Formats: sequence, structure tokens, C-alpha cells
Amino acid sequence: MTTSDAARLRKTPLRTPSDLGENAVKDISAALTGVLADAFALYIKTKNFHWHMSGPHFRDYHLMLDEQGEQIFAITDDVAERCRKIGGTTLRSIGQIAREQRIPDNDADYVTPEDMLAELAQDNRIFASLLRAAHAVCEEHNDFASTSLIENWLDEAERRTWFLFEASRKAV
Repeated sequence: MTTSDAARLRKTPLRTPSDLGENAVKDISAALTGVLADAFALYIKTKNFHWHMSGPHFRDYHLMLDEQGEQIFAITDDVAERCRKIGGTTLRSIGQIAREQRIPDNDADYVTPEDMLAELAQDNRIFASLLRAAHAVCEEHNDFASTSLIENWLDEAERRTWFLFEASRKAV
């Protein structure tokens, strides 16, 4: 392979064949890329709170947030690969995540355990609504594989919301 051949290949666009139309690929990839950015933001926030948890329920909350962080991280490769399977592209950098994320960061020096749980419950509710919006885009373009995956991720987000809500309730 010559240097000019290598340079030409670097400029060749990624074109995974798909029976979805160009607009469908564009719309679905954009929706899934947003979900992916939010998944990374939610993962980092969940791990942040996991690492900085304190108080009398430390062990239970620490373990719960670790489990939830693993669950969130586990979907990231599936989201990105779904974009590529249909002929789109997805995230390329931390900077792109920062530009696209809709789940807010929390850089506070100290957050109470109760506030951590409440904030993550709210973030998971937001994430669920963002998944529903992405589902609608995929459904509009008859992308049944993406809608099926999103339905599972939505169920997981709702379960995390439920656990966080119940863990943050005051004893009666």
C-alpha cells in the first residue's frame, strides 16, 4: 500500500450498508448519540456519588450506586454499535459528550447522601424520558431493533429510579 493509498482510505467515509434511508440513519444516529452522551454523564455522576458517599447507610448506598453505574456503563457499547450498524456515526470524544449531554454534572465538594439519591432519581427519570424520545424517533423510521433495545434500557432506568426513590424515603 502506498502513502497516497493510505491517505485516500483515511478520507473514505464510513458507509455501513443499511436499508434505512439516509434521513432515518441521520435522525436515529443523532437520537442515539444523545442517549450515549447522557449515559456517560449519568454513569460518571453515579460513580462520583458512589465514590463520595458517606453516612450511616454508606455500605448499602455505595453498593447500590456501584451496581447502577455498572448497569449504565453496560449499555454504552450497545448504543454506539447500534449507530454504526445502521450506517451512522457516534461520539468521538469527551468534548462531544460535554456538548451533547442533557444530564447535568455535579461538581460540588460535598453532597449529602439524601441529596445524592434524590438527584440521581431525578436524573434517571430524565434519562427515561430521553429514551422515550429516542424510541419515538426510531419507531417513526421503523427501526425495530433500536426500539427493542431502548425498551430494555428504559426498564432499567425506571428500576434505578424506583430503587433510588425508595432508598431516599424517610421512615414513617
